[in-house]
Order: sequence, then C-alpha cells, then structure tokens
Amino acid sequence: MKKALICIDYTNDFVASDGKLTCGEPAQNIEEAVTQLTETFIENGDYVVFAVDAHDIDDLHHPETRLFPPHNIKGTSGKALYGKLDALFKQHENDSHIYYMEKTRYSAFAGTNLELKLRERDIKELHLIGVCTDICVLHTAVDAYNKGFDLVIHQNAVASFNPDGHDWALSHFANALGASVSD
Repeated sequence: MKKALICIDYTNDFVASDGKLTCGEPAQNIEEAVTQLTETFIENGDYVVFAVDAHDIDDLHHPETRLFPPHNIKGTSGKALYGKLDALFKQHENDSHIYYMEKTRYSAFAGTNLELKLRERDIKELHLIGVCTDICVLHTAVDAYNKGFDLVIHQNAVASFNPDGHDWALSHFANALGASVSD
C-alpha cells in the first residue's frame, strides 16, 4: 500500500520557545522523532507533505483571529519550519516526492489540493506528525478518515500546548477514527 507522511505545522511559531502560539517544550521534545520519521520517509521515496499554516496579518475575516494571537504570518520567520526539520526540508525541497503546501484552516485538506495530490499518487495510508495534536493534527485526521484514508498517528511525533487535549485526541484517533496510534 502506498503511503505518505504529512508533517503538520512544525514551525517556529508553534514550536520555538518564543513562538507566537507555541506548544513549547512538548513540541521541542518531539523534534528528533519528527525529523527522523521525515528523513526515513524521504529516504524511502515516499510522498512527504509539509502542511504549513499561513496567515495574513490582521485578517479580520479569518475565524482564528478571534481565537488566537497572530501566528505563522506569511513572510515572517515564525512561519519557517523549526530547527532540524527546516534544514532537512531545505536539503530535499526540490525532490519530486516532497510537497510543501500552505493551509489556512486547521485541516490540511480544507481549501487545498492535498486530496488531489494524494489520489494522483494512489496513496491510501497517511502517517500524521506535528502540532497541535488536538487542533490541526486532529482536524486533518478527521478529514482524512472521512475521505477514506487509512491513518497512522505517531504519538511520539505529535504535541500540543494542551496536555488534556493531546491525550483526548490520541484516544479519539484510535477509538473514533480507527487509526493506528504508534510510537
């Protein structure tokens, strides 16, 4: 079965200590797992998607404006991939099986061509990593489930700023979406 890795929002604003909407230490603690999984998928020639939140400054019409401080603003360092993942991406960004995409909603599927890209490649199994477990990873997983994809969530490569939400989402992935939750 063809598979793809979707790395969700592992950016400076969500991970760095001074990020605008940081998960902080929990997200920093998964850096090795995120980088290693991404590197493994790249080396195996699997499709790797970097799904990155992208916002315009002072967008009064975006629903997140009422919920969160400005984050992942286009053209800022906050939107850049974090740490070792950024270096790995730059090393492989021109590889044909690497896809960097911007998203403007929690789900990587909402308003994007992600499903088309996956279907074109006959991909059936999605491996999800990144942040936030209970927001963008969760919404991407729900959409993927509803579109008929098999799901693998790497629990050692997801994090949130909300520990209770993180634990709830891991349970939800397994119990409501039938996802495999693995290390």
